[in-house]
Amino acid sequence: MNAHVRFSAAERRSLLEAELAGSFPDARGRFGPYGGRYVPETLIPALERLEAGMREHLPREDFQRELADQLCSWVGRPTALSHAPRLSAAWGADIWFKREDLAHTGAHKINNALGQALLARRLGARRIVAETGAGQHGVASAAACARLGLPCTVYMGAIDMERQAPNVGRMRLLGAEVVPVTGGDQTLRAAIDEALRDWVADPDGTFYLLGSAVGPHPYPLLVRELQAVIGREARAQFLERQGRLPDAVFACVGGGSNSIGMFHAFLPDREVAIIGVEAGGRGTALGENAASLSYGWPGVLQGCYSLLLQDENGQIHETDSISAGLDYPGVGPEHALLLAAGRVHYESATDAEALDALQQCSRLEGILPALETAHALHGARRWALHNPGRRALICMSGRGDKDMPTLQRTLLAAAADGSAAGRAGDNAAGAGANSLEARR
Repeated sequence: MNAHVRFSAAERRSLLEAELAGSFPDARGRFGPYGGRYVPETLIPALERLEAGMREHLPREDFQRELADQLCSWVGRPTALSHAPRLSAAWGADIWFKREDLAHTGAHKINNALGQALLARRLGARRIVAETGAGQHGVASAAACARLGLPCTVYMGAIDMERQAPNVGRMRLLGAEVVPVTGGDQTLRAAIDEALRDWVADPDGTFYLLGSAVGPHPYPLLVRELQAVIGREARAQFLERQGRLPDAVFACVGGGSNSIGMFHAFLPDREVAIIGVEAGGRGTALGENAASLSYGWPGVLQGCYSLLLQDENGQIHETDSISAGLDYPGVGPEHALLLAAGRVHYESATDAEALDALQQCSRLEGILPALETAHALHGARRWALHNPGRRALICMSGRGDKDMPTLQRTLLAAAADGSAAGRAGDNAAGAGANSLEARR
């Protein structure tokens, strides 16, 4: 467990009991010690309206019927549960995928984007602003807004725009305005900052469609509720196919939307191990990874008290990950709670481990996963080595075509260099043979 997260056994039990009883978030938006609402006064009325609207509309039968219809007919839910026979043979365990990569726009992000866009329309919003890191939330937001006829502006860090260029084009084709963020670290954290500034300027007419389970209350709750469809479906599908629950459930963790959506339905099932896998980057030192749950300290970032990658002076550090979607220095407050309560185990996978798992999945299963998902794949592979024959369920949070610019510079470049070296060796051997023949 993170050395900066210290709770007694009695405190951990109390936190878990309250979580399972549905007591979190509390009236202040707290998940135990984490969460809350740390924002400028100008945003308090907008957040209060959002919370009131969420509590009014989300439980309503007509809202749920409209959401379910769109999820079925437009998004393509329920997504499939797929067995992975060749990875199972290679890893020595029984491996299954929950296929969020098959959802419309290519990732789990559409579940939340569609739900929030429907809510925004009911609340009378005139425009939508969103942020994106890997581009999947931006694409999902652009698609949902196009579907519902809402203007959409997406903020994206300049570094992420370069490494996720295919998604930038997709957002623009879907009618969204994509605004490059050149300040700060030019990744997801800077994009969220700019989206918040936009919202502060017009909190009445603008709806901020936040993509992860982070930020001020009620966003962590709202995103969880809209993403929980993943785990509900997966649990029911696994029971139907296998007649029992999996031994372990895996998901990658950045801000934490796909993972909290996958994990939530399994929290009461004490016999199911739940493992979240963060971005280990290139090392364990501050600035070398994006693993807030593994190495972070408690603090406030972008409206929420959670675990953050910061120095001893409270300064947030830039992160490092090959995956744009995990490249964030904080994590959702419910994940911080689940770490403190001991219900979920969090670990990390390095860039090299994620790339290797991505390549193995692609070659053995014919599925190109997102780089984010590849971290969860490595976590499951590591678990399988110590749990032969047991059943693992992995959230395949997104597909990897968005990552082709990065893969061209890494795996494919290495393969090309190897082929070139091989050809050079063959040519040298051929030249040597010809020379020997001439001397004869």
